[in-house]
Amino acid sequence: MRLTDYTDYTLRVLMYCALHPDRLVTISEIAQTHSISKNHLMKIVNDLARQAVVETVRGRKGGLRMLKDPATLMLGDVVRMSEPDFRLVECFDPGTNECRISARCGLKKALRDGLASYFEALNQYSLADISSRAAVGAGNMPTIALPARSAKKRSTRVA
Repeated sequence: MRLTDYTDYTLRVLMYCALHPDRLVTISEIAQTHSISKNHLMKIVNDLARQAVVETVRGRKGGLRMLKDPATLMLGDVVRMSEPDFRLVECFDPGTNECRISARCGLKKALRDGLASYFEALNQYSLADISSRAAVGAGNMPTIALPARSAKKRSTRVA
């Protein structure tokens, strides 16, 4: 299963806020720390505020802060609230299911059980667990450097 960038960025916003409980943090500083577009973060912060997870303060000295205790905010719940759906296969949606073997197929149950196990595993961790200073290091929250994609080999013709 692959999470959307939206969920990844949501987790980064919440972890950053959890690491700085003593002050308001700004979208600009989160954007700079993680090299993420401020426009993307504004949408995420608005959604989190609408869901009463963070509080936003407008104005020159504004910013955002956690409304919920990071120790009570479970990782699986955050993923559920930020992902658009978990329809792994078409038969998960009775409204659009056209699978001919759906009624007697064992795959649906296996995938449902796997999805339930996935959320069960994620809900063993709270936001506090994954964003403690020990978990992310003593300094600023690190960004993860992905390996560079290998360049395609170009054939060189000799004339």
